[in-house]
Amino acid sequence: MGKVKVLITNKQNTVKIPTGIRLLIRKCCHAVLESENYNDSYEISVSFVDDAQIHEINKEFRNIDRPTDVLSFPLGEDGVYDQDMETGAYLLGDIVISIETAERQAEVYGHSLEREVGFLTVHSMLHLLGYDHELGKLEERIMREKEEAILSSLGISRDETFVIDEHEYKS
Repeated sequence: MGKVKVLITNKQNTVKIPTGIRLLIRKCCHAVLESENYNDSYEISVSFVDDAQIHEINKEFRNIDRPTDVLSFPLGEDGVYDQDMETGAYLLGDIVISIETAERQAEVYGHSLEREVGFLTVHSMLHLLGYDHELGKLEERIMREKEEAILSSLGISRDETFVIDEHEYKS
């Protein structure tokens, strides 16, 4: 696989971002691309926001007047992506995660914030690659199976706790 650049920005100050979350996000992005046989160089932007910010974005871009957990903004269509002419990387798009909602959902589902952020990242990456669970039950099932397989490959399935060896991964 080519180089994968994941730009991560924290645009909120409501929730402290735990140590290791940025590395987890990078691992999730890599795992999705590997599982989908994307072998070139890619760039993805990930932003942490609070509920008020994601509410505003959701209303502006989807005309849905409430906060949500994650939003995906793909920069490509039908597998065709813009390319950064300087780096050669394909620009996949932007992921916006409400860390506030992620924290609440982790508590509701009884798992770690890391597991929730990992799920939201994988889910959103699949959207950037063209998957859409809102197209019907079959598409939803395909997406869910891919999400769980990728998370399991990273050791963060529903029944496992997230553990990372920082020496095994080089970004």
